[in-house]
Formats: sequence, structure tokens, C-alpha cells
Amino acid sequence: MRLQNRVALVTGGGSGIGAAISLRFAQEGAAIIVVDRDLGRAQTTVGDVVALGVQGLALQADVSDPAAVEAAAATALDRFARVDILVNNAAISRGDDILTIDPATWDLNLAVVLKSVYLFSKALLPAMIRQHYGSIINISSVNGQSGIGEEPYSAAKAGVINLTKNLAVRYGPANVRANVICPGTIRTPIWAERVARDPQVFDKLAKWYPLGRVGTPEDVANAALFLASDEATWITGAVLNVDGGLMAGNRRFGEDLSAE
Repeated sequence: MRLQNRVALVTGGGSGIGAAISLRFAQEGAAIIVVDRDLGRAQTTVGDVVALGVQGLALQADVSDPAAVEAAAATALDRFARVDILVNNAAISRGDDILTIDPATWDLNLAVVLKSVYLFSKALLPAMIRQHYGSIINISSVNGQSGIGEEPYSAAKAGVINLTKNLAVRYGPANVRANVICPGTIRTPIWAERVARDPQVFDKLAKWYPLGRVGTPEDVANAALFLASDEATWITGAVLNVDGGLMAGNRRFGEDLSAE
């Protein structure tokens, strides 16, 4: 059991990547705190976690609200006395071209995607420093490394990468590690509306991936498990692409470039 006696808090844990990470960690023995804006979804994930024989706690919170985050962190620490692993996963993506989005939409993206990482890290770092142990895993995106649209979301995800590196450098002496995962396209419920409009969307996108498919939440969960485990105790400040090779290069461009 790679996470035996550990306590993990996962934001956005009610569905998709967050739910998969919660379950994967639970399978390895961790107690799980699921934070989600939808309490019902958080409770569903916790029900699955408890069925695996570990403790679980569902909390409802707006991850962009400082008071709500402080309350969630306090409740988690009151219940379990410690939080060893923090997974900042909660995110939204609203709007695209900066010429068409309004300032409120821009601010919302940054608040949920980036500010939430700051708030939860700030709330739980003191406890991690006291116990001289902590692993922070932030979920960014390939969008944070390349210009592929969704400008407010992508800018926020780029910020997550830089913030993670700074956390790693500043709090490494306290034995708190901070790493970031950058997933590519993942089959999650957030795609439901797009799939309804275009049932072949994943097949179209798969052509861009060297491994020939889009990802699953479990692909990301397995990477997160490694970073959370003691197998990664000398890894901090790392950016781990879980993207089927997307960021390694563009084969289609290379083929056109070398075509006679």
C-alpha cells in the first residue's frame, strides 16, 4: 500500500480526473478528503472511497473563495489532524479569444484555475511544514505550455506551472514537494456537450497524439499516485506531461516539412 496512513485532499474530486485520483489514492491506502462545489458529487466519490475500506470526507466549497477554502482546510485538519497530500485539480474553462470574452469571464477562469491553487496551498502549507512532510500535486494542462486556444484557461494553467516551481524551491527545505501534471485531452464529463454535438471528436483529436488515442482520468491518476508516493521523494518542481506525446512534437508538421 503505497499511501498507507497518508491523508490526501483533492479539489474538484467529484468527477473526472479528481474522482479518479481520489479512488486511485484510496486503493493505495490513503484517507481521502474530496472538495467539490457540488456536495452530491463529492459524496458520491467519498462513497466509492469508503467502499474500498479507507476513511473519506466530502466537503462543499467554492475553491476561489478564501473563506470557504480556509473553512475546508480547517475541517480537514480537525478531522484527520494532518493533510499529507494536496491535489489542486479544480478547474473551469470559459471563453476563448480575448477579443470576445469579458473581464468577468477572464477573472473567473483565473480565480478557479490559479487562485484556488494559491488558496489551498497557503491554507495547508503550515501543517505540512510543521510535520516536515508534504506533497502538493497541481493539475495544469498542455494548454499552459502551448498556444492552442482557450486563452484565459491556458494563461491560468501556465500560471499554475510557475507557481508550482516556486513552491518547490521555497518549501523544499521543509520537505514539502510540489510537482505539476500537464494532461492532454482526457475523456471526462466536461466533454459531454461537445461529444453530443460531434460524436467523433475524440477520434479526430486522437490523430494528433503520437500514441494514437486521447487519455483517460486513470492515466492522470496513475501519474499522480507516483508523484504522491515515497518513490518520488527526490522529485520536486517537475512538470510531468501526461499527454500521449502531444508536447513532444508535431509529426504532421514534420511530414509536411520533409515531403518532396
